[in-house]
Amino acid sequence: MSNMKKSFLQTKEWIEFQKSLGREIFDFSSDSIEANIVRYNMPFRKNYLYIPHGPIFNFNEIEGGLKNKLAEFVNYLKRLGKENNSIFVKTEPLNGSVMELLYSYGFKKSEKEIQPSKTIIVNLKASEEESLSLMHHKTRYNIKIAEKNNLALSSEGNVDDFWKLLKQTSERDKFSPHEKQYYEKLLSFFTAGEIKTELFFIKHENKHIAGMIALTYGDTAYYLHGAMDREYRSMMAPYLLHWEVMKLFKARGYMFYDFWGIDSKKWPGVTRFKLGWGGNQVEYPGSFDLPISKFWYLVYKLAKRVF
Repeated sequence: MSNMKKSFLQTKEWIEFQKSLGREIFDFSSDSIEANIVRYNMPFRKNYLYIPHGPIFNFNEIEGGLKNKLAEFVNYLKRLGKENNSIFVKTEPLNGSVMELLYSYGFKKSEKEIQPSKTIIVNLKASEEESLSLMHHKTRYNIKIAEKNNLALSSEGNVDDFWKLLKQTSERDKFSPHEKQYYEKLLSFFTAGEIKTELFFIKHENKHIAGMIALTYGDTAYYLHGAMDREYRSMMAPYLLHWEVMKLFKARGYMFYDFWGIDSKKWPGVTRFKLGWGGNQVEYPGSFDLPISKFWYLVYKLAKRVF
């Protein structure tokens, strides 16, 4: 429907995946506006409604009755929010024009992002030589070190192998991973549609020392989750992992490799790593909330400052 590129987060397949995790899903669809909406539960039997990488507007269709279409959409969100006893509706569109239109309907800029608003996208259409020349010299150097350490890319391994690595990584980098079942489902759910997920490892003498989950949709491969064994840090396995996976996706005909999020305040080390690959920095408009219950929204904002 839309005349702009759609994120995999707004596909029916991804929404079915969210349903399989037990989340409640709502769907708004008119000839000019599309939005998949996920309900996220919060403490005190409260919740918020979330539109990941949406809504999607078809600007060709919308020109005539723009105000009516928008009012209809926002009224739907308010009604849905009230019915669900939601505190707010959060939207993170990919398109700046979409946000400008919603801004005049009571949406407010929010500091709390679910999806990062900045990412790095590497162009896989470039030749290997060109890709290497665009990298930071340290990234190139670390790929060479990894190659000398006799490491190999492998698709052999399972969620248990990845989970062991992830637990180490999350403890050191102080982030909370999803439950193990989430990764199992993420890897087994997408079998027949446009979205595919894959698990890759770097092995050293038959031991898994780094791993990642990649997702492909359209012309793009996305790096969603990564982990490594700290004991083998000096071998630079993650560098070889990304380089080999990029080459693999290039050979399969994908055009872009999306590192899926940078944030120098929240993840300085990871951001430095991703910046080293010489991709284009892309910035989306960010996160915007439409308060449904003004009182609870105030409570929520105060609580966020305190905790």
